[in-house]
Amino acid sequence: MAFTQADVDKLKKAMATGVKSLTYSDGKKAEYHSLSEMTAWLRQMEAEVAKASGVRAPRSVLLEQSRDW
Repeated sequence: MAFTQADVDKLKKAMATGVKSLTYSDGKKAEYHSLSEMTAWLRQMEAEVAKASGVRAPRSVLLEQSRDW
């Protein structure tokens, strides 16, 4: 399924209002069991929409410093 920005927005709204059942733009229905499941799907959907639009998803880099010589 190719997600759209409208699908991303719909999932964000559902998360904010506590709705756990959605119908996406292609007519497919999804029922989520937890907020963590919805968050995981949201990340995947945002990455797919960004890739389709040619925008690179932001990356995080963790730097650590140690004084042990």
